[in-house]
Amino acid sequence: MSNKSYQAGIKKYRETYWTPEYTPKATDLIACFKILPQTGMSREETAAAVAAESSTATWTSVWTEQLTDLERYKGRAYRIEIVPNDEAYFYAFVAYPIDLFEEGSVISVLTTLISNIFGFKALRSLRLEDVRFPLSYVMTCGGPPNGIQVERDKMNKYGRSLLGCSIRPKSGLSAKNYGRVVYECLRGGLDFTKDDKSISSQPFMRWRHRFEFVMAATQKAATETGECKGHYLNVTASTPEEMYKRAEFAKDLGATIIMHDYLMGGLCANTGLANWCRDNGMLLHVHRTMHAVIDRNPYHGIHFRVLAKVLRLSGGDHLHIGTGICPLKSDRRMTLGIIDILREQSITSNREHGIMFDQEWGGMPGVFPVAYGGIHIWHIPTLVSIFGDDAVFHFGGGTLGHPWGSAAGATANRVALEASVEARNQGADLEKDSTDILTHAAQHSPELKKAMTTWKDSLISQ
Repeated sequence: MSNKSYQAGIKKYRETYWTPEYTPKATDLIACFKILPQTGMSREETAAAVAAESSTATWTSVWTEQLTDLERYKGRAYRIEIVPNDEAYFYAFVAYPIDLFEEGSVISVLTTLISNIFGFKALRSLRLEDVRFPLSYVMTCGGPPNGIQVERDKMNKYGRSLLGCSIRPKSGLSAKNYGRVVYECLRGGLDFTKDDKSISSQPFMRWRHRFEFVMAATQKAATETGECKGHYLNVTASTPEEMYKRAEFAKDLGATIIMHDYLMGGLCANTGLANWCRDNGMLLHVHRTMHAVIDRNPYHGIHFRVLAKVLRLSGGDHLHIGTGICPLKSDRRMTLGIIDILREQSITSNREHGIMFDQEWGGMPGVFPVAYGGIHIWHIPTLVSIFGDDAVFHFGGGTLGHPWGSAAGATANRVALEASVEARNQGADLEKDSTDILTHAAQHSPELKKAMTTWKDSLISQ
């Protein structure tokens, strides 16, 4: 393409797709992009180019434009805002008519919004910051197979957050030894244990053997404790057919919950598996491997809040989101925004928490946010303060690293959680009084006392 043709195309974009007079309709899907334009490009031109290239335009006029109503189908860049404290960048707000998207297909939405514009010549960087899904579109999606309340009823667990643990080491354990660790964690007081994201069906532990030993361990722990227990059996596989095969086997063994890696497995597979779980009465735990490849760069890619909205629409009962306090990159204010996105029925825009739009979810159930990444008993009061009760706190080394073993680590986790909930219910300031809360509880729990000593020097500045 010659530079003259390119400039003509940009001029056409501005004339057609920059519409500051436009008021978005209730049925429009609205996207907010953070943009750094190329030198010499105005903000209006760049915003118009994004709207054009992600909807109906191409770089030159084509005769087939006469065969459709472009006014009906085009995206419209209607507002620009300078990014606070970063004036080289700006937010562009683009409204898309709902007819551009296939009903119930989050793949259709992302295919449009993150198409070739991310490599577009007019841009130096581009990030999709947030999306407002119109309620009319939300209602076409299946959403979580069960949701928070149904899961609580299935598991018979109320009034507190749920506790889980990823089995460590990540790789190398035999299926029998893996099952032994699951049993110890669950009998010690956890509600769930979990396959690590990298555990599928390697030579050291084929999936079928793992499923059998894990379910035997889970059922034994449930019988001994009198509590419902679960293990997230990872059914993520190389093909959809293999994924469903593993899910069916888990169901036959009596599993209550399975796990899927929704970015690695793909949104098509995730939506299909969520539908299967809904039809078969199974809970679905969702991991987010690969998210940092997509969302970590603050100037290019997709913010995780968009990926969280997409997951709620695609389907999942749990979603890993970080913690806001620990070693994995996690901002507390953004974490609070994502918690609302996953759990609330009606969300009001909150720039402090990164939420750019109001969002209505209709009757769609909420998703349990999963806090994970380097946490241990000293973090529990703060986690309860941030997440409240409708969350899952997932440990790894914070359970399995207890000097007295996995069961003792699980007991310490459970005692610390219940002490934090009780203190909160009595009006304590969990973050200010965390040391006193745990110290008091440890008087009656040697497991917690030992855990406090073990990790006293590994507290992360909050």
